[in-house]
Amino acid sequence: MSQTAYISIGSNLGNPHQQVLAGLAKLGLIEATRVVVSSPWYLSLPMGPKDQPNYINGVAKIFTQLNPGQLLTALQKIEDTHGRVRSQRWGPRTLDLDILLYGCQVIDKEHLKIPHHGLKTRNFVLIPLADIAPKLVLPDGISLDSLLEVCSPEGIVPLASGDISDTIGQ
Repeated sequence: MSQTAYISIGSNLGNPHQQVLAGLAKLGLIEATRVVVSSPWYLSLPMGPKDQPNYINGVAKIFTQLNPGQLLTALQKIEDTHGRVRSQRWGPRTLDLDILLYGCQVIDKEHLKIPHHGLKTRNFVLIPLADIAPKLVLPDGISLDSLLEVCSPEGIVPLASGDISDTIGQ
């Protein structure tokens, strides 16, 4: 049986625009998984150390027959093929793929937390998620609309199709 899942996609190294596009394409190549829709891309300030390039972020909605653990493994394999190095928390990365939501499941394991622990507070996740699922309600009953009401749009700008500039606020 297929489950709906939402995956965040981000990059700030190694031609981020190409990285996120390739990452999105590879989501559709995961066994028993289909990309349903993806958000527009956004340029956002880095969340962690400020001495790194800005990010390009988006969100994809997928249907998958994989369980959450299998899906996480598949996402990490894609990251690895893109040269992802996990050396610094919130540090720069070639490709970052995170499971935001998996159906209505709540999972709290050491290496897998669903809903994603930063989902409710990160504008670079909430805003693109709202583009593709504006009426979404989280497993705890909180609506995406209510989260957006308290989410600052500061530091995030939509990218026009084909725009790969690395500036915010110009």
